[in-house]
Amino acid sequence: MNQSLLKYTTMAALVAAMAVVGCTKQDQANVKTTSDDAVAKVKQDAKEVGAEASKGITQAKEALTTTAQEAKQAAKVSGDKIGDKLSDAVITTTVKAELAKDKDLSALKINVDTDNGRVALHGTAPNQAARDHASALASGVKGVVNVDNQLTVEPGKG
Repeated sequence: MNQSLLKYTTMAALVAAMAVVGCTKQDQANVKTTSDDAVAKVKQDAKEVGAEASKGITQAKEALTTTAQEAKQAAKVSGDKIGDKLSDAVITTTVKAELAKDKDLSALKINVDTDNGRVALHGTAPNQAARDHASALASGVKGVVNVDNQLTVEPGKG
């Protein structure tokens, strides 16, 4: 933008200087008119360049704002996913601890898997009451959405 303005200004000054040297008054008047026209053209071009630059700056600001908003949303989604995985790990650990407290259930024989708060129990229970109690213990843990009890009853193996 500055180079174009400088170029036109220099041209206008050169034309004006040439016109003043060795010209008649009529020629000087014509040169002055030409010089004024050149200056007006330079000013108009400068305005147009400024307007284009302003549009470019506005577009750059909008793009930067959009990119920042997208980055913020991506960070939130990533944070939520990490939080969900941590929550699932806490739920699994808590359910295992509750099962370990029960004298009829063996936390070592029950596998606990958690995904988005959904707990799946796999393994064995010594009787139906212990199997049902495992579901109740898992359901009572904070953050559990539902329990899929796939424990099999095998007397003497719970």
